[in-house]
Amino acid sequence: MMRNRAILLSLCCLELAVAIGRSQTGDLAPVVAKPISRTIDLPGEFLPFLTVPLHAKVPGYVERVLVDRGSVVKQGDLVVDLSAPEMNAQIAEAESKVQAAEADRLQAEAQVSAAQSTYDRLKQASETPGAVAGLELIQAEKQVEAANALVNSRRQAGKAAEASVRSLKDLQAYLKISAPFEGVVTDRMVHPGALVGPGNDLPLLILQQVSHLRLVVPVPEEDVSGIAKGAAVQFQVPAWPDRNYSGTIARISRALDPKTRTMPVELDVTNRDGSLAPGMFPSVKWPVRHTRPALFVPKSSVVTTTERTFVIRNQGGRAEWVDVKKGVAEGDLVEVLGNLEAGDRVVRRATDEIRDGSPMQAASKKTP
Repeated sequence: MMRNRAILLSLCCLELAVAIGRSQTGDLAPVVAKPISRTIDLPGEFLPFLTVPLHAKVPGYVERVLVDRGSVVKQGDLVVDLSAPEMNAQIAEAESKVQAAEADRLQAEAQVSAAQSTYDRLKQASETPGAVAGLELIQAEKQVEAANALVNSRRQAGKAAEASVRSLKDLQAYLKISAPFEGVVTDRMVHPGALVGPGNDLPLLILQQVSHLRLVVPVPEEDVSGIAKGAAVQFQVPAWPDRNYSGTIARISRALDPKTRTMPVELDVTNRDGSLAPGMFPSVKWPVRHTRPALFVPKSSVVTTTERTFVIRNQGGRAEWVDVKKGVAEGDLVEVLGNLEAGDRVVRRATDEIRDGSPMQAASKKTP
C-alpha cells in the first residue's frame, strides 16, 4: 500500500515538473535586430596643428629678440635678428675675387682678338705661294684655339666667384629669422648677446599654430569599425564646462597601439576665440557606430551563471543554450553578441532549470 502511494506521488511530481517546464518554455520572444546609437566618453589631448622650434642656421650673436612668450606673429614677421660682422668681410673678399676673375676674362678675350688677327693676316698672305710657311699658319691657328679655351676658363672662374658671393649673401640672410607660419610664441630661450649657431641644440623660440588644433582621441579596438572620416564629434573641456565644442574626424592612423589596444584618431578643431590650448585634455562624446544592426532580447531572457552567460533558443522544438555576451541596454531589452540571428525565438523568462535539449512547446506570437 505504501509502495503504491510512493509511485503515485512520484508520477504527480513528474507531471508538475513537466507542466512548470512547459509554462517556462512556452513564452517565447523574438530576437530583434535594430541599429543602435550611443556615445561613450573618451579622453583626448589637444596638439598644435603646426609646431616648430626655431634654430639659427649660421653662427652669430643675438642682436635683437622682437617677440616674447605669448606673442602673436604672422607668417614672415621678423622674430630674431643676429649679427656676424666677419660675414661682411667674407662677402667683400668674394666680391673682389669676382672682379679679378672679370679682369682675367677681359685680358683673355684681348689675347683672343690678337691671336685671331694674326691668324687672319697669315691666312690671307698664305694665298700667295711661298709667302708663308704652312707650319707657321698652323701655329697661329692653334694659338687662337688656346686663347679661346683660356677665355672659357676665365668665364667659368668668374661664374664660380659670383656663386660664392651669392652663397655668402644667402647665409647672411639667415641672420634674420622670420616666422614660418602664423602662430603664437609659446617659449623663448635666448636673449641679446647670446652666441647661437648650428652646434647649439637649444632652440631660440618655440612657435605653435593654435588657431587650428589637432584633437587626438585613442579609440578602443572594439569601436574602430565605426570610425567615419568627416563626421562631427562633440567634446567638452574642464576649463569651460558649460560650453560644447565640435571637431571633425580628419586623420585615422589605421594601426593599433599594442600597449593600449587603441587606435589614435585626429580631429580638426577650429579655435577662433582662443579658448582652447595645446595640452588640454577634453572629454570626447565619441559616437559608437556598427556596420550592421545589433541584436536585442528581453533582459529576462539572458541567464548568467558562474560558468557562462546564455539565452535559450527554440531549435526545432527543443531548448538550445546559446552563449552570448551582453551589450548596451535599451529599456526592457539588452544587446547580445553571440550565434544568433534576427527572428530566432528565445525563452522570455529563462532559467538554468530549462536544460539544454529538453522539449519545448510551440513558439507563441508574443513580442517583447
